[in-house]
Amino acid sequence: MLKLYGGARSRASIIQWYLEEIGVPYEFILLDMTAGEHLKPEFLAINPIGKVPAIIEGDFKLWESGAILLYLAEKQGKLPESIEERAEIYQWVLFGNATLGTGIFIEANREKETPRLLNPLNELLTKQPFLMGDELNVADIAVGSILAYIPMMLQLDLSPYPAVLEYIKRLTERPAFQKTIGGRK
Repeated sequence: MLKLYGGARSRASIIQWYLEEIGVPYEFILLDMTAGEHLKPEFLAINPIGKVPAIIEGDFKLWESGAILLYLAEKQGKLPESIEERAEIYQWVLFGNATLGTGIFIEANREKETPRLLNPLNELLTKQPFLMGDELNVADIAVGSILAYIPMMLQLDLSPYPAVLEYIKRLTERPAFQKTIGGRK
């Protein structure tokens, strides 16, 4: 069985959300980050960087939330056949982790980056319910989790982005989200 390592209030909940969405059984191993369990040799053998989330499946070890999401999507047959469509999904997962998260959650970037990032997202989401069209996929987990954290963690006015707000609402009402990230409020 897949083992998912995480800390309280960590990005491991993003992986949990996706695992719940696609119905993959897993064991969640909660590390006490304040006690430094993520820096002990046992965990450093899984992720030498000492950060969560990380997974083990058999002898296979993987860390970094975006890589884990893409691995799970590939392994569970949740990626399209077309390399171009897969590349679009990779693009969105990387955007969520590398661009959107730092643009919104690093205070020095926020004022400039929020409209630059959310205006195009808002425009896209006025045309379709999910990033890639009519169905949720792993790209929505990566981007949607970052967006869903905004109302939980920041006092950021999202009213100029009504389609983004509706997207956040649509995602956060999903049972798998409620069971994982939504349970952290």
